Amino acid sequence: MNARYLALEAKRTLRNAKFLVFTIGLPTVLFLFYANMMGDGRTETGVSAAALILCNMAAYGGMSAAVMSGVRVASERALGWHRQLRLTPLSGQGYLVVKGGLGLLTAVPGLVLISVVAAFAADVHLSAGQWAQLLVGVWLALIPFALLGLFLGHVGSAESSPVISGGVLVLLGMFGGLFIPAQAMPGWLAGVAKALPTYWLSRVGQSVVEQGVVGVEAVLVLLGWTVVLGLLVARWYVRDSARA
Repeated sequence: MNARYLALEAKRTLRNAKFLVFTIGLPTVLFLFYANMMGDGRTETGVSAAALILCNMAAYGGMSAAVMSGVRVASERALGWHRQLRLTPLSGQGYLVVKGGLGLLTAVPGLVLISVVAAFAADVHLSAGQWAQLLVGVWLALIPFALLGLFLGHVGSAESSPVISGGVLVLLGMFGGLFIPAQAMPGWLAGVAKALPTYWLSRVGQSVVEQGVVGVEAVLVLLGWTVVLGLLVARWYVRDSARA
């Protein structure tokens, strides 16, 4: 039942034009804009600037999809879905797993599209192994963001959650190093960036481009965020269920 429910939710989500624009269209357009500005520029280590921009914009698109999918929980809460859930074979834990999985599943089309555009329209040249590591690594690194979406969907109302999530996405992208590199920020602001999961999400892809492997520090920080957000989601879900 979980698989069927997940497939149904993914189909419904991917039919939403606004969702597709902000999670697939916008990151791809931003990538092309920034990549065109940089041209054939390279870093001091010889890494293509376009490849690093790809990592940032893929992170932004994936993060947007993961968070926005989870935020829809707020609408279901308003409709009393938690009460209806008790009448179905789907457990509360299964419900949260499906919703978290939805965030990851709906991020896939955007990650694939921006990678194809980068390879064929921006001449980003990576080996097959690097492409695989980059895509899988960034995709797995979206787990805490799927949980963040669920958390925002539980703490806000059906009206406020989309607004709150939009603001959170902008702030995470701006101060997390996706739009402005952390290296170009003042010292204290760079420290803020490195405390946010967004910075490490982009570092997963950048580590593959620069070194060929995902950095251990990025894995540990994102794992920490996953644990904290997972506990918060579980706590708020239990509280809402008790009220239902």
